[in-house]
Amino acid sequence: MAKTMKTAVVVRQEQIGTDIYSLTVNCPDIADAAVPGQFVSLFTGDNSRLLPRPISICDAGSGEIRFVYRTAGEGTKIISKLKSGDEIRLLGPLGNGYTLEEKDAILIGGGIGIPPMLYLAKQLKSKGVKCAIVLGYRDEEFLKGDFEGLGDVYVSSDTGFMGVKGTVIDAINEYGVSGQQIYTCGPKPMLKAVKAFAEEKGIKAQLSLEERMACGIGACLACVCETTAVDDHSKVNNARVCADGPVFDSKEVRL
Repeated sequence: MAKTMKTAVVVRQEQIGTDIYSLTVNCPDIADAAVPGQFVSLFTGDNSRLLPRPISICDAGSGEIRFVYRTAGEGTKIISKLKSGDEIRLLGPLGNGYTLEEKDAILIGGGIGIPPMLYLAKQLKSKGVKCAIVLGYRDEEFLKGDFEGLGDVYVSSDTGFMGVKGTVIDAINEYGVSGQQIYTCGPKPMLKAVKAFAEEKGIKAQLSLEERMACGIGACLACVCETTAVDDHSKVNNARVCADGPVFDSKEVRL
């Protein structure tokens, strides 16, 4: 899918948690081309920070794109200051998204891996797919209400402030969550646990990997992950998360 550099106009931005922001921009060319699981590179406009910040797509439609992100450095802090009417340069949509299967689905999001599950849940519901949505938090809830009406929602939290105290796998076991296809995004320890769970249960799983990126288009090899097969580009057991992913079949990667 062709990636496009565009100037977008900020529709709204609000803080929805500790260091967590929801940014909606108007950019029809990218919004209309996006699929769940892809990301967009956002440029700060600061000449001292030339590299863009890759942020997953939380939702897209009617010409608008929504990003929900955590400020992790000066670049994202600059982006968090944007307000309605401001402009920002975008490059996208980037990466390969989820392959949507018309099977009962388990969507598993952990931490800042929760936002891309929203767009995915909406697309699956439009196809009539039954979704069980499992959200894993550390010590603060965000976005949970946005999933209302998209499927049955189950929650785990590290501190026990909400749902099952423990991991997303603990929540799946506690509530007896079942399905025929797993889609997930989150930190590597969670993905490793989901991969093992999927293999144990014989369920196909698609994992969206979180890696630090530089160029975002596959040129710099800064975001490689280990794979089970030899990559045509690098000729070793590696794949570029930004270009070959971020979504992979769980059997394709080693975590």
